[in-house]
Amino acid sequence: MCAASCRLRRLGIDTGDERVVFLRSDSFICRSEGFDARSRVELHLGDRKLVAMLDVVHGELLASDEAGLSESAWMALQPNPGDRVEFSHPRKVESLALVRSKIYGHELDGAQMEAIISDIALRRYASVELASFIVACADGRLTEQETVGLTRAMVKAGNRLSWSRDIVMDKHCVGGLPGNRTTPIVVAIVTALGLMMPKTSSRAITSPAGTADVMEMLAPVALDVPAMRRVVEGTGGCVIWGGNVNFSPADDVLIRIERALDIDTEGQLVASVLSKKIAAGATHVLIDIPVGPTAKVRSQDDAAALAALIERVGSHFGLHVCPVITDGRAPVGRGIGPALEARDVMAVLGRANDAPADLRSRALALAATLIQLGGVASDAWEAMNVAAATLDSGRAYRQFLAICDLQGGLRTPGVAPYQHPVIAPRDGLVSGFNNRQLGTVAKLAGAPRAPLAGLTVECRLGDHVRRGQPLFVLHAQTEGELAYALAYVARHPDIVELTDK
Repeated sequence: MCAASCRLRRLGIDTGDERVVFLRSDSFICRSEGFDARSRVELHLGDRKLVAMLDVVHGELLASDEAGLSESAWMALQPNPGDRVEFSHPRKVESLALVRSKIYGHELDGAQMEAIISDIALRRYASVELASFIVACADGRLTEQETVGLTRAMVKAGNRLSWSRDIVMDKHCVGGLPGNRTTPIVVAIVTALGLMMPKTSSRAITSPAGTADVMEMLAPVALDVPAMRRVVEGTGGCVIWGGNVNFSPADDVLIRIERALDIDTEGQLVASVLSKKIAAGATHVLIDIPVGPTAKVRSQDDAAALAALIERVGSHFGLHVCPVITDGRAPVGRGIGPALEARDVMAVLGRANDAPADLRSRALALAATLIQLGGVASDAWEAMNVAAATLDSGRAYRQFLAICDLQGGLRTPGVAPYQHPVIAPRDGLVSGFNNRQLGTVAKLAGAPRAPLAGLTVECRLGDHVRRGQPLFVLHAQTEGELAYALAYVARHPDIVELTDK
């Protein structure tokens, strides 16, 4: 190890999840150790170590004996201001040879997958190396056995919970359908009936909102494991962000790269979903697979193949997996974006007169499936009646308030200051929606980073609209983001498809 040390300085630079250290180009550390820009370096502070990516600074931002840390690196190392740190070359990441093997088409066994995932969880991979692993596994390049191995490795790398119940429910939607925010409603219904459902959810990967983003508009979601247990023991369920309970830390690292690449591959999707369900202690899992021409899953055949793969992989871990193929032709609810989707959730739970009927019916159907799986009802008809009665009586709403209270208290979503309608250019019949483009518009408007941003859909499939009638309304927190979204809409006039009556 290098005997000389540098004084640490917090630069306040947000590099996302990537840990970055900054040194001056004329730093004696760079010269003596042969470090160049984008070198991987290891920092030593007492008994604490951190592997980080090096960025080189030209000019006077840093003194020659200073090392600057990005926000993520500072939080990971947790130094005191002015602490001195020593540098060394990190050990070789031998599992990268396995990634190269996968790039060239070789199948990886369970031990090899475990080696890769262990190094990813320990943050030993640079972003470009993570991207190479994701791409090497994309487009059907993972076999079923590799998917099983990847799932097992992801589970092993993180925390794992167990519960005192024989039946523990969970659900997941594979995504691709804007506004499909059924989870908080389903959790409220199912747990109000005495079933256990400790739901951990993701933030948005490629969409304008993840379940955790939406739930955060209504209650705190960044709970640790003891806090999660307290909520579940008090109410039977929770809806929290999975990134804070360390169930699948390698997957959380990979998701950051998938978001940047706008990639969500089948094998990694299955491993990501099931590893977190297994780690959360689930025994019975419902998987919602929306199918539509602009959804993530485009055809019934693809949906059936994905459903079968999820069931087979789940069976290796003793999971009872129930895939449900649903209609993914059009967005669900009215809002697309964290706050707007949260308002829809509360409208359904609160039995508001203007609550989105499609969100209500989807949530009831999914809740009914879980109710039947959990043994509360003997058949589908009874399960649907039980779910509807639990929602319509206000019992689910009261249960949701209890969950929010234990998670830290109910919140009221705000309203974006800038709103702009996108109007029908002519009379016509609403014959289709481009879900991907709707999601892009909502993201350009600022969602999910600007939580009040997104859009509200003002028409449904089969509606007759008149020229000048709003098709959807953009919501933005800044004028610039509103302008970006409007420019995209102008280039894509058929986001909402209109045909002659």
